[in-house]
Amino acid sequence: MVMSFGLTNAPTTFQATMNDIFRPVLRKHVLVFYDDILVFCSTWQEHLAHVRRTFSTLRHHQLVVNQKKCSFGATRVSYLGHTISADGVAMDTDKIQAVLHWRTPSSLRDVRGFLGLTGYYRRFIKDYGGLARPVTQLLKSSEDSPFSWSAAVMAAFAALQSALVQALVLSMPDFKQTFIVECDASGTGIDVVLMQTGRPIAYYSRAFSTAIRSRSAYEKELMALVLAVQHWRPYLLGRPFVVRTDHHSLRYFLQQKIVTPAQQLWVAKLLGYNFTIEFRPGKTNRAADALSRIQHAPKLTAISRPVWDDATTIQQDVDREPRLADIRRALLANPTAHHPYSLIGGRLFLRGRLVLSATSSSIPRLLAEFYSTPSGATQGRSAPIGA
Repeated sequence: MVMSFGLTNAPTTFQATMNDIFRPVLRKHVLVFYDDILVFCSTWQEHLAHVRRTFSTLRHHQLVVNQKKCSFGATRVSYLGHTISADGVAMDTDKIQAVLHWRTPSSLRDVRGFLGLTGYYRRFIKDYGGLARPVTQLLKSSEDSPFSWSAAVMAAFAALQSALVQALVLSMPDFKQTFIVECDASGTGIDVVLMQTGRPIAYYSRAFSTAIRSRSAYEKELMALVLAVQHWRPYLLGRPFVVRTDHHSLRYFLQQKIVTPAQQLWVAKLLGYNFTIEFRPGKTNRAADALSRIQHAPKLTAISRPVWDDATTIQQDVDREPRLADIRRALLANPTAHHPYSLIGGRLFLRGRLVLSATSSSIPRLLAEFYSTPSGATQGRSAPIGA
């Protein structure tokens, strides 16, 4: 009713109009999404000049704004469901509260609504694809397999709610700096992180279909690389960037002979990009590798290693020591907070070795296990025990 040209194609026409009138400054110091105008700058003098130019443009084209809905000189602003500040981009707290108080879905419509809101913030959530998989499986419900809210689905629902609360503040991209893509593939999906200067810019994850799960580890790792590059194409195309992977043979895939049609297809999708591949072992490729290890480790049944019965006691000893407990809590919020410490399977590790409390009663027995028994005596200094 307020559009002079009627309602037919009104949103598209209005967005095109806003893009046209702000084209000289668009994405330089102004962003426009329909009637939401964001003017950004780094100094107060620039802010005054940019706001004055914005008002002059609106006045020239006979457009007005509602003063009650405007905010000026703010250091933190909510825009399109995100909170933007000098620290970076975070999720809108109002949206987080809506997810935390979301009632348990009882129909496919409720599930779609929940996944729609959480999916909008998937770039903030580590391993979103793996966490949401049990819930997304409900969308395949039919007459043969009716809607069923099981305990596994409830656990995934709660995990998504918790992940939203613990989501990190993502850094803003700086196109003068080199982008780094850390990627890793597990048995059931991929986990990728786009980073700069050690801070994450966005997360991307995707679950594998049943057919893809049967493929080789090389193909899965190559798929993770290609999907990550394609997903972040606007950031990476036309500038050199670095890809980090824990799959050593992937470093040479451009020089290797491509033997399968699938590999030819994946490699063709990378033509035109300028990148180098760096090999990083899994324990140092924490940002991407830890995600798949934590989520999918229970499904690895072909690995044999020494285990002990009192792992719970060891963990309790760590939690009782204040310094180690503080490190563990910090790593739960930010996996890179206390390098070289890391969390694997919920337990604290130092450079890949299990951390024990200095007062743990298990130390003498574990030393005897790894240094005196036939199965452990050959490990020497590589035994998985840390101090």
